[in-house]
Amino acid sequence: MSIPKPLVQTNQLFIVVTVLLGIFIHHAILFFPFIIGVYTLITKQNPIILISKNFLTKPANQYIPEDRDQQIFNQWIATICIGLAIAFFYFNFTILGYIFSAMVVTAAGVALLGFCIGCTIRYRYMMWKHQRMTS
Repeated sequence: MSIPKPLVQTNQLFIVVTVLLGIFIHHAILFFPFIIGVYTLITKQNPIILISKNFLTKPANQYIPEDRDQQIFNQWIATICIGLAIAFFYFNFTILGYIFSAMVVTAAGVALLGFCIGCTIRYRYMMWKHQRMTS
């Protein structure tokens, strides 16, 4: 199953914008992408993507497809990092909070530019797993 690329990019942009707002305006804003992430991981349905679907100008199958499982994997990484950032800010480990927030912004921002860090991590994990099974 696949997701049209513009919907994935909309979700990435949402993450970049909300995490930047959380960094520069108030850390509590980080709860918004975190809750959306947790909801997505539980239901396997991303509200940002579901809402954005209404704005596609062509049928979904006419866009470049993105792998759904890969997007769930990426959502896991982003949600965990945002959750850690929230926890670090709460416990006054602000430098670590900023580091984890910056990691999310960097990964989502670079993905918008065309390089998926989560894809690389997942690919290397799958190769490692395959090598262990064949040895």
